[in-house]
Amino acid sequence: MTTPDRRRTGNPVPQWGSQGEPHPAHDAVPVPEPAPVTPVPAADDHDAVLAERDRLRQTVADVEHTRTRATWFGVVIGAIILVLLLVFIVQNLESQRIELIFWEVNLPLGVSLLIAAIAGALIVAIIGGLRMLQLRRALKRAAG
Repeated sequence: MTTPDRRRTGNPVPQWGSQGEPHPAHDAVPVPEPAPVTPVPAADDHDAVLAERDRLRQTVADVEHTRTRATWFGVVIGAIILVLLLVFIVQNLESQRIELIFWEVNLPLGVSLLIAAIAGALIVAIIGGLRMLQLRRALKRAAG
């Protein structure tokens, strides 16, 4: 097997295996089959070219919006929020006395605000979960 030498036209350059010597990479790892190439329609067939372009665009659009992409985006945003939260807590370490009905606690300001935010998120999650349960029951009754 020879390939043309780019420096001198017409002079082939021998490749591994052309003289019978083994190619080190081919002996160790099998080479995967190349993916089949979709033939591109002739330029004069304008409608076929447009249809192929639209098909490729739709394929890309299908890949762009996946659950994995959304999960990755959520992980990155969550990491950024955690870093900002850590900076906030470290910068607000002054202890504050907090009283609630008959409880009294001394906590750093950042930690107490974090606890309040977590409590608020849990309340919202419980209310949202109850609403989803209510809607699921209504859909089951309507379907059955």
